[in-house]
Amino acid sequence: MKQTQIIDERIFNKIFLIRGQKVLLDRDLAELYNIENKVLKQAVNRNSDRFPEDFMFELTVEELKSLRSQIVTLEKKSKGQHSKYLPYAFTEQGVAMLSSVLRSKRAVEVNIGIMRIFVKMRQMISGYKELLLKVEKMESLQLQDKNDIENIYSIIKELLEPIIKKREPIGFIK
Repeated sequence: MKQTQIIDERIFNKIFLIRGQKVLLDRDLAELYNIENKVLKQAVNRNSDRFPEDFMFELTVEELKSLRSQIVTLEKKSKGQHSKYLPYAFTEQGVAMLSSVLRSKRAVEVNIGIMRIFVKMRQMISGYKELLLKVEKMESLQLQDKNDIENIYSIIKELLEPIIKKREPIGFIK
């Protein structure tokens, strides 16, 4: 159980939000599959028809710079500082397609783990939405309660300090 949790956390920490999509980078997938990134990219390039834009896309230079500024660990420690090729970003569907392209038991096992993480993330997001709706409802009720309390306070204040302080006598003036 604890080993699964560690693997889940490793995968979860490798998921990034790029172009509004949750993705895993090629280098992280290669590490999880226990293969070289070069091998992963070759398999994808040989089967490029299986990876449309909504399954996989290549990062732009700006996206890569932005990602590097957020995460220092993107720097390579061997063979120079950075890869000369831009990384691929795989969506959930692209990761699923990778298991059919790589055709290894390890790839299938890792993909099952990744799919479970994506499902957990969707469940968490759904839970957050429900929580947000409840908080918004409570805030609106509090605002209404606050307005009611302010109205009660102003009525009590008027009763304690009447608005008309000095009255003219009523009647005929002779």
